[in-house]
Amino acid sequence: MFYFDPMYFFFAAPALLLMLYAQWQVHRTYGKYAQVANMQHLSGARTARWLLDSAGLQDVPIEETPGNLTDHYDPSKRVLRLSSGVYNTPSVAAMGIAAHEVGHAVQHNTGYAPMALRSTLVPAANIGSTLGYVFFILGVVVQFSGLVWVGILLFSGAVLFSLLTLPVELDASGRAKRMLRSLGLTGQTEDQGVERVLSAAALTYVAALLQAVGTLLYYVWIATGMQRSED
Repeated sequence: MFYFDPMYFFFAAPALLLMLYAQWQVHRTYGKYAQVANMQHLSGARTARWLLDSAGLQDVPIEETPGNLTDHYDPSKRVLRLSSGVYNTPSVAAMGIAAHEVGHAVQHNTGYAPMALRSTLVPAANIGSTLGYVFFILGVVVQFSGLVWVGILLFSGAVLFSLLTLPVELDASGRAKRMLRSLGLTGQTEDQGVERVLSAAALTYVAALLQAVGTLLYYVWIATGMQRSED
């Protein structure tokens, strides 16, 4: 059956291995630097407030959100949300994560083009990741390559979203490190810790992109094989 096609693992295995490694790195690095206090003794919430105010974003509120590493900036509501462990803890890890999310707020405020483009692709990515799979499966079941190609086209929106996510995340991390240094909030130890925490997080986005591309290539491989058999 298609669902157990071993060729899928040929396309998916590199991304899966990288994702497992990335997740291990995130938890390992975050766990380490969550135990290291930053020299300013600033919690994630206070760090974010300081950086937002310095960037002229006094009107962006900071909220505590449940969960672990659920930190995010919501551009639709212009709200920065930090998980409890980041919001309340004066650690190097909390400082780095909070600064990263502030980086997204600054991107939004300055009209950073990749972020704006990614936001417009959210509906297409949501539809493509679900309907793309439905059309692909349907095409395989009825053995009609046309439906498979429709699924591939829809799924490509999700791949493009992942492709744009990577530079957005890397830029936010770059902004975070520059802001922390320019305001004198980090020393050598903090710089090293922030760098490692954000680099580990970035690796998860690389893995997500690789997974999306691998899945797309697998779909294309199936579709071309079906076309050859139909000819």
